[in-house]
Order: sequence, then structure tokens, then C-alpha cells
Amino acid sequence: MKIRIPAEWEEQEALIVVFPPKQSDWAHSIDEIHRTYLTFISKIAHFQKCLVICEDKKALATMLPSLQNIELIEMVTNDTWIRDFGGINIYKNHKRRTYDFIFNAWGNKFDANLDNSITRQLFEQGYLEGKLKSLDFVLEGGSIDSNGHGVMLSTAYCLFEENRNAHLSKKQIKKTLMELFGLKELIILEHGALMGDDTDSHIDTLARFINKKTIAYVKCYDKKDEHYKELRKMEKELQKTEFNLLPLPLPSAKYFNNHRIPATYMNFVLINNAVLVPTYSDPYDAEVLAIFARCFPEREIVGIESSILIREHGSLHCASMNIYKERDNDE
Repeated sequence: MKIRIPAEWEEQEALIVVFPPKQSDWAHSIDEIHRTYLTFISKIAHFQKCLVICEDKKALATMLPSLQNIELIEMVTNDTWIRDFGGINIYKNHKRRTYDFIFNAWGNKFDANLDNSITRQLFEQGYLEGKLKSLDFVLEGGSIDSNGHGVMLSTAYCLFEENRNAHLSKKQIKKTLMELFGLKELIILEHGALMGDDTDSHIDTLARFINKKTIAYVKCYDKKDEHYKELRKMEKELQKTEFNLLPLPLPSAKYFNNHRIPATYMNFVLINNAVLVPTYSDPYDAEVLAIFARCFPEREIVGIESSILIREHGSLHCASMNIYKERDNDE
């Protein structure tokens, strides 16, 4: 039996997003966030299929300029961050399977009963083909990142947080992930955090594989910034791995309601033939887009203004979940 979790740059069948419900934490910026999502959905659909979960299909259909490559699905959710409550694809003997983990809103911080049921609903309604395996284990998609060749990145702050899997020891948590994802190596960073992050340091805000042998990571260049010391410690940890490293700058400090919010370029999304990169009307935006263009010369680099998204402490990657092609040809 061979189990493999794919890397995000592999061929995809679709990307799922959840259009923000009107009566939700987005009430403070509902018109702005809807505009951001309409742009996001349209950009995705230019390259591949986009499944959009929403509370009112008819209303959303009138807001979109086109429904080409877009399928609307009417379901009720607590929130929009489907990276963390969406099903996670693996390949078992080269056939796609979906894991449905428990989602408890980042350690019981918020309500999650509706979000936790979405993967099962998608499967029962035929949107997730293949087999679904429900697991008695709390895990969010944003907390892990794979190079597609048996190596996974994660963080100790999140994996071992007491409200996730308190009944398991650290050793048992590691063993569970190694077995479920067919891993050769699990790199768990002990350092790395962003102010305003509700997730207990999800890896998709801090460090991500951009190819089999390279990890991009967030680097703070301002020694006066409150992130500097912690991110420097994370950098030193990454330097001890055998992987090539690519620093991406931490954007300048962003605030909403007098609180710092977690702007990061690490929350990019890889889709078929493109990379969707969050931008924040920041001096570093152009430099980062140029870095991505050098790293992915075969893909179109699409910047999407995401300053509104981080008001609720997430960005593009947090707001989407990949469905990979049905069969794995990787030997």
C-alpha cells in the first residue's frame, strides 16, 4: 500500500472557496469582502474549475460576471476558512482519497459545528468523488504543507496545542501524521508566529514548499519589529534542514480596530498554470511578485489585493482548498 499527500503545484481538478455569509464575523466589512471574493473567484475560474459554497446561489449568480468554470453550492457555514475545515486529499495506491478531520475552530476558539460538517456534505452530494475517511483527530489544512515526496512541514505551537488532541502525546501525534500521510520526514518548527493569528501559527502563514527541494519562508528585516526575534529563530531552524531556502519579506505592520493583523505573502495559492499571490498595498508587493515570477516561470503570477481578508486574520490560502486530480501518476 502506498500513501502520498500531493504538493500544491500538482494538477488540480478544482479549488473550493466559501463566499462570506452576510450574518457572520464579516458584517463589519461585508461589501468589501464580497468584492474581494468576486475577484478571487473570477481569477481562479480563468485557470480551472472553482466550487463556491454560498448561502444563496441565485443572489451570487447575479453578482458574478460569468459562471464559466464556476459551480455554486448552497450550504450554511460558520465562516469562510475552508483551508482548515475542508477535506484533505491523499493518494492511496494512486487513487485519490479524502480525509475528513475534526475541525474545532483552532482549539475551540469559535463555533465550528457547521464548518465541521461541510466535507461530509460535499461528499454525500457528489462533489468529492472517491472514498472519504472520517478521522477522530483534530487537524487543519493550513497547519501542514507537503513537498509531494514524503516530507511535511508543520509547527509545534499548532500541532501540540492543548485543545487540539489533548488525549494524545506528542509522539502519538507525530506517529499519526507519519502514517496517515505516508511520510518519510515530518519537520515541526518550534518557532514562528504572527501577531493577530488565531490559528496558533499555521505553517501556511510562515513557511511553504515551492518545489521538491525549496522552502520559502517569511523573513522580518526590521529589527525593531515585534516579530523579528521569533522569525529569526524560525529561520535558524530552517537553516538546519537540507532544503534550499527562499526568504520572502514580512509586509509592513497592518492594523484593524487598533490591532495588528497577520499580513503574510506566504498565504499564496498554487493552481493550474498560475500562482495567486496576496498583496497588501505594501512597498514589498512588487518585489514579492517579481520573486514569484522567477520561481514559477511557467506559471502566470496573479496578485490579488487581500488587505480586507486579513481583517479576519486570514488570506488567500486560508480561504481556499484544493481538490487534486482523481488519479496519481507519480511513481
